[in-house]
Amino acid sequence: MKVLIATEKPFAPAAVADIKKEIESAGHELAVLEKYTDKTQLLDAIKDADAAIIRSDKFTADVFEAAKNLKIVVRAGAGYDNIDLAAATAHQVVAENTPGQNSNAVAELVFGLLVYTVRNFFNGKAGSELKGKKLGILAFGNVGRNVARIAKGFDMDVYAYDAFCPAEAIEAAGVHAAKSQDELFQTCDIVSLHIPATPETKESINYQVVNQLKKGGILINTARKEVINEPELIKLLTEREDLKYITDIKPDADAEFAKFEGRYFATPKKMGAQTAEANINAGIAAAKQINAFFKEGCTKFQVNK
Repeated sequence: MKVLIATEKPFAPAAVADIKKEIESAGHELAVLEKYTDKTQLLDAIKDADAAIIRSDKFTADVFEAAKNLKIVVRAGAGYDNIDLAAATAHQVVAENTPGQNSNAVAELVFGLLVYTVRNFFNGKAGSELKGKKLGILAFGNVGRNVARIAKGFDMDVYAYDAFCPAEAIEAAGVHAAKSQDELFQTCDIVSLHIPATPETKESINYQVVNQLKKGGILINTARKEVINEPELIKLLTEREDLKYITDIKPDADAEFAKFEGRYFATPKKMGAQTAEANINAGIAAAKQINAFFKEGCTKFQVNK
């Protein structure tokens, strides 16, 4: 079987070497397409591939149409909104993700950004501490659990809400279970978003929701930019000069947000999974899932139907 790594933003060389070792150990061939600049390069490379490993690369209907031999595509990471799942299903391709492999990297980034924020972006003026603050975690999956673990080390008071995670499971992790999303925002000084971009969540973080934050509240988003209703958040930041918005996903309206000097920060590009460890972990996990699929028909991490 031919396995293609198709990454506009490449894996680290060490990760590619480990993926190659894993794929070839099962008798498969590995091909690599990195730093491609045009969609036609991807369409050409995918033509004879039986499997693909991608990162944030867009796997749209035309890609699946070109990939006549493709049987499985694995997104090295948790989010998979860059894959057209309906097209994958229509072409009988299994689409998978690698949940949990980047979770610690994202969680550590949350606290790097938070410390930077509460210390006034290191401008030399007195800031505040995280100790004793109420931190709200919206979605208690792999990343949310790691955020909670680190928050306890800062001696924060940790709350979480997840519509799909029982309150008992949240409480068992030593975290206060909020009864609703609204209660989470009303209770906490800081809310960290870890929800996926779905039809239900897109633009769900809006004026009404965020306006429930306490005075001096901080909203931090290391999830997906699509979950933010940007015009409404801009309106709220204009009206409430006490609020801050911090993210590792540059908004579409970045220039508008940038006007809130001292209350807004976005990294130049998405940084959550940008560690050597996460890079390698996600790549190897993808390779192992492909090998398991071809050997045993395993589809444990399938995200399409």
